[in-house]
Amino acid sequence: MNGGEQTILFNNKPRVLAGYSIVGPKEAMGPLDPYFHKRLRKDDFGQKSYEKAECKLHMSAISGAIIAAGLTPKDIDVNIGGDLLNQIITSSFSARELDIPFVGMYTACSTFGQALIAGAALIDGGYVYRAACSTSSHFSTAERQYRYPLELGTQMTPTSQWTVTGAGCTILGKEGGKIYAESATIGKVVDFGIADANNMGAAMAPAAAKTVAQHLKDTGRSADHYDCIVTGDLGVYGSRLFLELLESEGIKVAGNHKDCGEMIFDKKQRCPQGGSGAGASSVVFNSYFLHQMRSGSIKRLLLVPTGALLSKLSSLQGETIPGIANAISFAVEE
Repeated sequence: MNGGEQTILFNNKPRVLAGYSIVGPKEAMGPLDPYFHKRLRKDDFGQKSYEKAECKLHMSAISGAIIAAGLTPKDIDVNIGGDLLNQIITSSFSARELDIPFVGMYTACSTFGQALIAGAALIDGGYVYRAACSTSSHFSTAERQYRYPLELGTQMTPTSQWTVTGAGCTILGKEGGKIYAESATIGKVVDFGIADANNMGAAMAPAAAKTVAQHLKDTGRSADHYDCIVTGDLGVYGSRLFLELLESEGIKVAGNHKDCGEMIFDKKQRCPQGGSGAGASSVVFNSYFLHQMRSGSIKRLLLVPTGALLSKLSSLQGETIPGIANAISFAVEE
């Protein structure tokens, strides 16, 4: 790769033209509520099933981002999106309504990073002018696909995270805007031997630590080069493990690390480990962090969405849970 063993350098500075976030009622009760663009009063979004509700969430995020960029769907060359449902039906069903060329992605909750990297690379290479990068998740769809039927009322374990109901979309373009994608580090699949589907933070933390360490090595940077290193959805316990793993390599990031899953809920909401889901990093990045970058509070940011690559079938067969983390860095042009 042109930036090192696992890292791509974007020479033409693909730009962030706009971002949009839409969240469910529980997320709207959390500390980041002032930054979200749209909030649902009910998580069924007026639909007959939660799957249809998530599809509407995803489509609304894409449409909202396109409008925020002052564009129309015809101005978008490609929609790169993904979600957590089987055969990524949320993003593909959304795409059939939008009449935009579609590329489906899946690396679980790390999909947003994968989509941003693909979009930035296509723009940097001159293949497209604008890309819509989107992901979504929904508590009620993910819970019954990966864990238990909702009607069972199963209690959460101490290490469980609450899947975020929300969708986010970033419009990247060749020109326009001061925030640009600078580089990306494509992560490797790492398996730490975790087999508990209710402890995904521990399964993802080793992959996140390896990707961040590799990014810093490839770029020759120290952790304090970034105002903020943002992981996707490690949660409270996973974030602690992530910091410990990096410290064991002599890398200290505690002072500038944030985790989207840990940020989106507060303790009063009975989500002790925080949030998770493919929508976690996309809604927080497209709301809070883009706001902070536009205001000048953050000038250099490394976004590291994290994913646990499991399925209900693999869990029932006793497989351990591999993790993945993809990183993409953004900067504000002076």
